Amino acid sequence: MKPMVIFSLMAALMAVVQPTAVAAQDWPSRTVRLVVPYPPGGNVDVAARILGERLQQELGQPFIIENRAGAGGLIGSEAVAKAEPDGYTILIGANGPILFAPEMSARRAYEWRRDFIPVTTVTLTPLVLQVRANLPADTLAKFLALARTPQAPLKMASPGPGTTNHLISEVMQARLGINWTTVQYRGNAPATNDVIAGHMDFNLDQLSVALPFLKDGRTRALAITGAQRSPDLPDVPTFTELGYAEFDGQTFTGLMLPARTPEAIVARLHAAVVKVLGEPGVQARLRAIGTMAAPMSRADFQQYLEKEDRTWLPVIKRLEIRSN
Repeated sequence: MKPMVIFSLMAALMAVVQPTAVAAQDWPSRTVRLVVPYPPGGNVDVAARILGERLQQELGQPFIIENRAGAGGLIGSEAVAKAEPDGYTILIGANGPILFAPEMSARRAYEWRRDFIPVTTVTLTPLVLQVRANLPADTLAKFLALARTPQAPLKMASPGPGTTNHLISEVMQARLGINWTTVQYRGNAPATNDVIAGHMDFNLDQLSVALPFLKDGRTRALAITGAQRSPDLPDVPTFTELGYAEFDGQTFTGLMLPARTPEAIVARLHAAVVKVLGEPGVQARLRAIGTMAAPMSRADFQQYLEKEDRTWLPVIKRLEIRSN
């Protein structure tokens, strides 16, 4: 190849690479979108607003929340997967949109390993086994004994097929050799309302949703997921300490960037989020909505997603759960 041709090719390559490198070093230089694949007002949305407010102060550019709900989080997540990998469109998702929705969809809209760069977890929210106030079981052991009574099968309120709440319930039945009737609702609120009203016997609910009802006695907690007891429910044991570590599912929220986002942007975003989530004020605001700031290293988040994938996707496949 002639020297002039080589020089021209190198110049063309530098013209592409150099602006990209400069843009990565200057990130962010304009408004950043945090895409929430749920409607406003839920746990992920509220956590996104708390985080976005502080990232705006930390990084000096607006962080706006864009709610793109639908199809179990598939719509908003797919939009981020296909966005320009320049750091200005970020997904703040959870178990469902990141892991479960593509598996349950008729079409594989995206695959987290291929289409995203995991940045860090933001929060971890335990689930609590709560029963109606007058159910004759005040411990997990009594609850399981009642579940084994064939004359009156228990009724479980699920916030939707393929949710973490639903999948833990299915794993419990399979591992313990018991059965109950599962009724699917459209979200946590109507499911929990029917437990409170006594139409359903129990559910597995995010602590952030269940806490007000547990505190005023409208429902009763028997066990909680997570590595340790919740400070909000210090008398409620974990499934692990009761001998059921395999039921230790939690809801996470995490940040994902489109694949091929420059490393400098990924690293800067990660560092900023870890710093913000370490602030006592931010931690207190997240605690107030029943969740916990839980940033991970990028490697740990990758391993966490791999573990969640191995644990729950086989359950979705076995039950042949499909989204509507």
